[in-house]
Amino acid sequence: MSGTDMIENRTFDEITVGETASMTRTLSQKDIQLFALVSGDVNPAHLDADFAEGDFFRRIIAHGMWGGGLISAVLGTELPGPGTIYLGQSLRFKRPVGIGDIITASVTVTEKRPDKHILLLDCRCENQAGETVITGQAEVMAPTTKISRQRVALPEIRLSDHGAYHRLIETASNAFVPTAIAHPCTAAALLAAVEAAEAGLIEPILVGPETRIRNAAEEAGKDISAFRIVPTAHSHDSAAKAVELVRSGEAALLMKGSLHTDELMAAVVSRSSGLRTERRISHAYIMDVSGHPEPLIITDAAINIAPTLIEKADIIRNAIDLAHVIGLAEPRVAILSAVETVNPAMPTTLDAAALCKMADRGQITGALLDGPLAFDNAISEAAAREKGIVSSVAGKAQILVVPDLEAGNMLAKQLTFLGGADAAGVVLGARVPIILTSRADSLRTRLASCAVATLLARAATNAAPGLPQGSAA
Repeated sequence: MSGTDMIENRTFDEITVGETASMTRTLSQKDIQLFALVSGDVNPAHLDADFAEGDFFRRIIAHGMWGGGLISAVLGTELPGPGTIYLGQSLRFKRPVGIGDIITASVTVTEKRPDKHILLLDCRCENQAGETVITGQAEVMAPTTKISRQRVALPEIRLSDHGAYHRLIETASNAFVPTAIAHPCTAAALLAAVEAAEAGLIEPILVGPETRIRNAAEEAGKDISAFRIVPTAHSHDSAAKAVELVRSGEAALLMKGSLHTDELMAAVVSRSSGLRTERRISHAYIMDVSGHPEPLIITDAAINIAPTLIEKADIIRNAIDLAHVIGLAEPRVAILSAVETVNPAMPTTLDAAALCKMADRGQITGALLDGPLAFDNAISEAAAREKGIVSSVAGKAQILVVPDLEAGNMLAKQLTFLGGADAAGVVLGARVPIILTSRADSLRTRLASCAVATLLARAATNAAPGLPQGSAA
């Protein structure tokens, strides 16, 4: 076991006046976020760049006590070290500490009081320019027995500020797009619609049995007096009347309430619905994955069970249109399989190769395509390098096209329930975007789903001609 794995104290008798110890730390944005998370101090001077620009220091600065924490760390791990009892601390803050500053915290023993093993220590933090940022004095009770312990390994922490979702919601706010909510007859379904309205994303038209809707509103504690209610007899009637509102132009979006997805989609894909286009209807998740630098679009995980090559082409076109709307000018599309080489025994690899050739021939445009790619090679540059894959997509994919619904559903749910990801969902390829939310969705996810649909409605994406629209699986 190396010395760096151990932490050892200095006892009162070993310590001499003038003895010093220090540690150095570079302040990162993650440090500030973690300190805010633990302390609850969300002062915008530390977390909001726009606010900080107009504040006294014109930049984001660390919480003052972050530097105080470095002093505490020196006292608890170096001098005196383990067994120290903190009795008092004075601090004076001389200069601000900003992201990227390299701070050295040091303590120096100035006085020993043998009767109670008390130490007084001068405390100081300096930045990389040698400027003093914090001064103070600590009073501690030093340990009297020697302690040597293995240094505790800290857990790895991943932070997600859900910045991509917040930006989507902010971009789409104040749109108030008329939206037919099909059968919002539970508190959760009703709440999703009302919260989206409160965020300025949609103007709900509540389509369902009126008594059940009002009971759901009462259970959710929401006032729905400002919303139009279209009465229906049952869930199938709710789906049909919600679709009719879209067909007539009274609603520009369709949102699933508490009815089954297949009930709503059956009404959408009906030949008489007027909502079909030349495109295959497909579903996409916009995944906010902790630790991943940008959203991942996963398609299709909810509509098409086993899409054909032609159907996959439309699924990709839908996903590309979605990517453009959320700000990806030339998205990188990875067509997933279990391997990254073409294998005639694996039809998904043949489809991937054919889809890439279709892109080469201009049949799929607006994106960079590559495949087949295994999941690791699609999202990890290190994995792609290890396999020797030279590609503009490998390791940097923004759209993941799964081979079938089962693979997409499992991938999305693994990221959600094991990886802590959020999954905003939308159905594409119909005349209007269709919002699918789940009772398990967080408020942030529900709002992001509505925001994406709102942006799609604004963009009024046109279906690409030339390929027949099949019925949704």
